[in-house]
Amino acid sequence: MGLVKLEEHQWLQPKPDFAARAAGFADWPEGVQLTPEVDAPGRELAAMVGTQGALPEAALAVHEDLCLLSKRDDEDVYRLIGAAVAWPSDWHPAEKIGLPLRALHAPIAGYEEQLATGVDRFMATLRPGPIYARANWFIAATGARRWLPDRPATQAFAHVTPENAGSTLFVRSERQTLRRLPQTGAILFTIGIYVEPLGKLSPANIAMLSRAVQTLVSGEGDRRGAPAYADSLTAFAAAHA
Repeated sequence: MGLVKLEEHQWLQPKPDFAARAAGFADWPEGVQLTPEVDAPGRELAAMVGTQGALPEAALAVHEDLCLLSKRDDEDVYRLIGAAVAWPSDWHPAEKIGLPLRALHAPIAGYEEQLATGVDRFMATLRPGPIYARANWFIAATGARRWLPDRPATQAFAHVTPENAGSTLFVRSERQTLRRLPQTGAILFTIGIYVEPLGKLSPANIAMLSRAVQTLVSGEGDRRGAPAYADSLTAFAAAHA
């Protein structure tokens, strides 16, 4: 899973842009999806981040998008019981709400074979108190924080060339954290979105991305549209090594 342990002061980004958060949810209200089970965990979470209300209000008070997961009394699997997501990375909370973990990750190539068992074990043994984090990356054709591709990658990246890749390819990273809420026992999953043009990264990081694109799990590269931009990214990286 690539997890690292955090201290409490490292958990969330300091000084969030409250206006950007409010605008994000106002522009995309369907990013908030709630089940009846999320009421108590949502209120506990709001209190943890220093605001009144429940999950939607908590998401307005922090930089990160917020998802809550819990188990039903008659099941041993965690389900998504609430989501407050202003800046999704190619997913729609309305399509995921209520689903168990494995179904949530079904589109990700290699998840079932390589990660599912470990993730299930981690969720089952996570205790209140510890905070864990990981990060991932995507290459997008837009610098917008809300990324919902609406056309084939061959069209989205058609304008990208080795010469302009630094300004037309955008590196999108999710800083994700996991922790268990102490009172309700629900698990909180936070997603902090950061986007920069490829050309603003250091040469070392550009080279790292160039290598990573070539080693995506079979099928996952296609899902991310890598064949449509990989050659341009690799050539740009070589020119700026």
